[in-house]
Amino acid sequence: MDHERSVLTTREELRQAELELMQHTERVAEMRRSLTPEAIDDYVFEDAKGSVRLSELFTAPDRSLIVYHFMFGKNQTEPCPLCTMWIDGYNGIAHHVRQRADFVVLAAAPIDEIERWAKERGWDNLRLVSAGDSTFKRDFGSETDDGEQIEHVSVFKKSRDGALLHVYTKGAEMAPGVRERGIDLLSPVWHLFDLTPEGRGDWYPSFDYARGV
Repeated sequence: MDHERSVLTTREELRQAELELMQHTERVAEMRRSLTPEAIDDYVFEDAKGSVRLSELFTAPDRSLIVYHFMFGKNQTEPCPLCTMWIDGYNGIAHHVRQRADFVVLAAAPIDEIERWAKERGWDNLRLVSAGDSTFKRDFGSETDDGEQIEHVSVFKKSRDGALLHVYTKGAEMAPGVRERGIDLLSPVWHLFDLTPEGRGDWYPSFDYARGV
């Protein structure tokens, strides 16, 4: 009986902790929404059809634009496996996201290389853009001066008068020694592992699981 009571108590403590986590997540999201947007320039990118401006990536005024900074291009000569796993997931849910916000995957690599990788991965539901020679990725912290690529996510708005606004940018590194955790929430994979007794462990995504896990 005492064992059963202990198990019930532990599960109730977990339920309360999960509730508190949800409430804290909501508070953090509210803090993001309260940030003051900053006016920015209209960057020029490239897509499969040619030059495209940041302002043209919005399908309507007063919509948010979410940009995932893909680690591919310049010093990152091969696509990042972690980014690729994230984008595999986005390809499946992008049509849901577009009901409320525009969504773009952007990389430093030339557009034909991005398109080639997209075809290999089966990405057929995403807007893909190359930052090309623009300073966009450096300006928003997802590229170093020597061309190193860093995973980031950014959010922009386009006002009804056409002004472009930067709302939010976050990278994966939260603090020294806390790498690849800053944008955990952008992928469900880690959270599914968190449900298991084994947890996350040292698992890392692979391009081809037929050859290794």
